Amino acid sequence: MFSDQLHFLAQLVVSGITVGSVYSLIALGFVLIYKATDVLNLAIGELMMLGAYFCFTLITTYKIPYIPAFLITLVFSAILGILLERIILRPMIGEPILAIVMITIGLGTVFRSIIGMIWGPLNYVFPGPFSEEPLMLGTIAVSHVHLWAMIMAIIVMILFLSFFKFTTMGIGMRATADDQDIAFLMGISVKKVVAVSWLIATVVSSIAGIFLANINLLNLNLYFIGLKALPAAVMGGLDSIAGAMIGGVIIGVLENLAGGYLDHLFGGGVKEVAAFIILLLIMMIRPYGLFGTEEIERV
Repeated sequence: MFSDQLHFLAQLVVSGITVGSVYSLIALGFVLIYKATDVLNLAIGELMMLGAYFCFTLITTYKIPYIPAFLITLVFSAILGILLERIILRPMIGEPILAIVMITIGLGTVFRSIIGMIWGPLNYVFPGPFSEEPLMLGTIAVSHVHLWAMIMAIIVMILFLSFFKFTTMGIGMRATADDQDIAFLMGISVKKVVAVSWLIATVVSSIAGIFLANINLLNLNLYFIGLKALPAAVMGGLDSIAGAMIGGVIIGVLENLAGGYLDHLFGGGVKEVAAFIILLLIMMIRPYGLFGTEEIERV
């Protein structure tokens, strides 16, 4: 009996880590834009969903194999991110942050409507290349798609950590995040940094969307799943890349534990709201997150 409970707990934790790694990717999209611009991009969920639908269409309609379709989607996402920044966000430089956040909400609504008009409200099974036979880690079963999602998340995170630490652009982005005025005076192109931030955020959102569509069904509710990464970003600290990664895994595990142990007690639904309950608790106890920078205002 005890071993069964332990096995159940281990299964929930492992599954939560794999899903949480995808949340980490989406949270990275939130953090990158926030660090560079102080703007919370609330269209991340829709950008993620758009990437998943675009890749799905390449595979099913144009019969492009999975990996080329995946790569084409990343190129499409990069171009989309640049266009959004140049056409919509750049003219808003200097305007109140709240106005820019409202624009991201509007963008999300527009994207969601366009996706609904093109693909409709149907559920689609994403044609992934992953075997349906689970891998066995001892007595714990892990699906191939969950495992590859986690591997992809780890690779992306290592790449970005290296990018921010060792490349000129990455160091420039970190400097811009610390203080835009000083970064500008040091000769860093703040506009270029912001454009690259949007590009990267849109690309990682699409990667996360494709894996989420493989794990779940592809439908118009996918954006809501993506929004669960917002508590992950807040938990880690909105200005901390490492925090976003750790926060995503923590949210994934806690969400799974809530679903496994509390759903049947409350008749279901606890798993769906667990991330947002955690968000409320974090904001009450540690508003700047586990790894975020604490800002002290003296009056």
